[in-house]
Amino acid sequence: MKTVKISLNSIDKVKSFVNDVTKFDSDFDLVSGRYVIDAKSIMGIFSLDLSKPIELNIHGDGNMDDILAILQQYIVE
Repeated sequence: MKTVKISLNSIDKVKSFVNDVTKFDSDFDLVSGRYVIDAKSIMGIFSLDLSKPIELNIHGDGNMDDILAILQQYIVE
């Protein structure tokens, strides 16, 4: 599992993020405070506070480099 911080501060970013993560078979969880949401659920994402960065847990081993390359545009340090 790998954890990165991402920013989804607009509706268009959320839509493109969900489209990007659904291309992979791996499981993705968004963690905001005590809430854990399936990152492939657009309704779940909109229930979070999107004004600040959110932790993304990526559960998968095989294609981690491919996943991180596609998600690079959302990752914040």
